[in-house]
Amino acid sequence: MEKIKFLRNENPSPKPKDEELGFGNIFTDHMFVMDYDVDKGWYDPRIIPYGPFEMEPSSMVFHYGQAIFEGLKAYRNDKGEIVTFRPMDNFHRMNRSAKRICMPEIDVDFAWEALKTLLNIEKDWVPSAKGTSLYIRPFMIATDPFLGVRPSNTYKFFIILCPVGSYYPEGINPVKIYVEDKYSRVARGGTGEAKVAGNYAASLLSAEKAKDKGYSQVLWLDAADHTFVEEVGAMNMFFKIDGKIVTAPLDGSILPGITRDSVIKLAKHMGYTVEERRISIEEVFEAYEKGTLEEMFGTGTAAVVSPVGLLGWKDKIIDLGLDRIGEFTKLMYDTLTGIQYGTHKDIFGWVKKIN
Repeated sequence: MEKIKFLRNENPSPKPKDEELGFGNIFTDHMFVMDYDVDKGWYDPRIIPYGPFEMEPSSMVFHYGQAIFEGLKAYRNDKGEIVTFRPMDNFHRMNRSAKRICMPEIDVDFAWEALKTLLNIEKDWVPSAKGTSLYIRPFMIATDPFLGVRPSNTYKFFIILCPVGSYYPEGINPVKIYVEDKYSRVARGGTGEAKVAGNYAASLLSAEKAKDKGYSQVLWLDAADHTFVEEVGAMNMFFKIDGKIVTAPLDGSILPGITRDSVIKLAKHMGYTVEERRISIEEVFEAYEKGTLEEMFGTGTAAVVSPVGLLGWKDKIIDLGLDRIGEFTKLMYDTLTGIQYGTHKDIFGWVKKIN
C-alpha cells in the first residue's frame, strides 16, 4: 500500500466545549479517504480536510445500496493518553460485512495504521470530560456511475471523526423500549449480521412509531413469526432472569456486537452463567409476572450499556422502574467504561493506544 498523503486543513473549525457535545452533529477538521478499482485494488490513501466531495448522480450506492459502516470510539484516559477499544474487531467485522454484499475487503493492519495517523492529527478533538469520547465512523460506498444490478467495480473508503457526549439524552438512566410485532428489520439468511446501511433504513418507520408512543428504541422480534427476541435498533439486548444472563444467539439475523461480546466475556470471567439462546418475548413477560426477571439492558458502541426500565409489547408493559439501574447492568457499565477510560484493569487486552 502507498504511503498516506496528508493535506492540512487551512481553515480549522473551532472546537466545541465538552459540556456542549451532543451526538453525531460535529466533525473534526480532517478525514481519511482511499479509493478502490477492481484492476488496481486499494490506492491513493490520503488524509484531507473534512468536507463535501463530488459523485455522479448515477453512482451505484444511491440506487442499489452497496454501503457498509462501522462505529467505534477513541477515549482520553485518566493519564491523558488517547486509546481505542477493540479497533481490530471492528475492521474484521467490516470485512465480513463487505463480503456479504460483494464489496472489497480492506487490509485490517493498514486500516488501523490509517486510523492511528488520523487520530494523532486530530488528537486535540478528543474530549476529556466524563462520558465523552471521539466517535469513529469508518464506511465504504460503491461509486461506479452505472445503472444496473451488479457489484460496483469502484469504491471509496472513509474514516470520519465526531466528538460526542452521551448517545442517549437520558444518559445512563433507564430507557423505554417498544416491541415491534408487525414489521421486521431483517430475516435469517439476510443481511442482519452485517453492518449494512439498508438495515438501518428498514428500521426507521418502526422507530418513528415507537417515538410517537413515547419510547426511545425498538426491540425487534424474529421475522418468521414475531416470537423470539432479536435486537434493539442500536443495541444487542440482554435479560437477567433468575440470576442468569440471557441474550439472543448469533444465528445470522443479528449483528455480532463487539460490546455484546465484551459483556459476555466479562460476565463469564466474573462467574455469571451466560446463556446465548433463543428467548421468546412471551418468556420475558412470563418471567416478569413470576418475579424472576431482574434486569434488562442493551449494549452497543454508542451507548455502551443502556438499562431498560420499561418494555411495551401490544397491551402489556414490563416496568422495572425508570428511576433505578440494575446491579449487574451498572457493574457492566462501570467495568466497561472503566476499562475504556483507564480506571479498571484491562485483563483482556482490549485497549489499544494510538502512539
